[in-house]
Amino acid sequence: MNRSLPKWADIVLIPLLSLMLAFLVSGLVVMFIGKDPIEAVKVMVSGALGKYGIGYTLYYTTNFIFTGLAVAVAFHARMFNIGGEGQAGIGGVGVAMVLLYVDWPHWTVAIVAASVGAMVFGAAWAAIPAYLQAKRGSHIVITTIMFNWIGSALLVYLLVGPLQAPGMVPETLGFSAGASIPTLHDIFPAFDKYAPANVSLFLALLAAFGVWVLIWKSRLGYEVRAFGHSEKAAIYAGISPMKIIMTVMLISGGLAGMMAVNAVQGEAERLILDTVQGAGFVGIAVALMGRSHPVGVVLAAFLFGILYQGGGELSFEMGIPREMIVVIQALVIMFVGSLENMVRIPVERLFLRFNRGAA
Repeated sequence: MNRSLPKWADIVLIPLLSLMLAFLVSGLVVMFIGKDPIEAVKVMVSGALGKYGIGYTLYYTTNFIFTGLAVAVAFHARMFNIGGEGQAGIGGVGVAMVLLYVDWPHWTVAIVAASVGAMVFGAAWAAIPAYLQAKRGSHIVITTIMFNWIGSALLVYLLVGPLQAPGMVPETLGFSAGASIPTLHDIFPAFDKYAPANVSLFLALLAAFGVWVLIWKSRLGYEVRAFGHSEKAAIYAGISPMKIIMTVMLISGGLAGMMAVNAVQGEAERLILDTVQGAGFVGIAVALMGRSHPVGVVLAAFLFGILYQGGGELSFEMGIPREMIVVIQALVIMFVGSLENMVRIPVERLFLRFNRGAA
């Protein structure tokens, strides 16, 4: 019995139905705390997509694209990299090291240098768990979790020690004027001038295109997908597990590290504590919802950007506790991820019945 679904149904229909269920249950949660769910939707949409909110939504979207792509690349090799939080944080150190000690003449040069620094430091932080997996058999989930905490502690040490600016605040000196990258308002004046969205959004979209080319249009991508489908078959075909594990994790860590271009160079313009703000973990949900496809990752990142910015507006405008916003986000993750089969199985049966009828 063939229960396969059309590609459009697998990529679009099932996530959409799961999302609708998540929002339905979220509406019931809002009603339970005595608020109007219709009004909540209006506030969330206007707060996230209105003139003053869209710049913040796109800022969060940029972060989630990078971390979502990082998780997605690892997924294709059947590796669960949940170390994006630490890799993005250490990527920020790379950005700071590049931008603090050179007086860059123009932002176009500075952003390239910062991107290289972010990728190198993020990849280096992912390389250690990758080596432990490839050579010692240590589970990548456990080691990447551990390295999130180690990376956080290392960042604290650097910001209260070697990299700290004069004073008591745990942050570095501000970057030079030549390292300041344009915001979207600088390019498109319709955006709010205080919104943090910046040109690194275009870097994120370029990274998504690059991941598509890598996974589906290159020999390495074919080897990665073959390894992910069957490690034994890949080894029989002459594909080295060491090569795939190390390469994929280096790319994954580099993509996570790139988030720092947006958060550290673009928004903070210095290295501060907690620039990642959970984006590494959100990237897992983004990759799951986007089916590890770059287009899906971009769309899912935009959705979570709406949830983050719109959730803040809900808390401010309607007095809904921030914890309830986290519940709504968790419901989206739960329905799209762990409860996906609740939607998938009925849809598969419906398509099977339709195909039998057509035959």
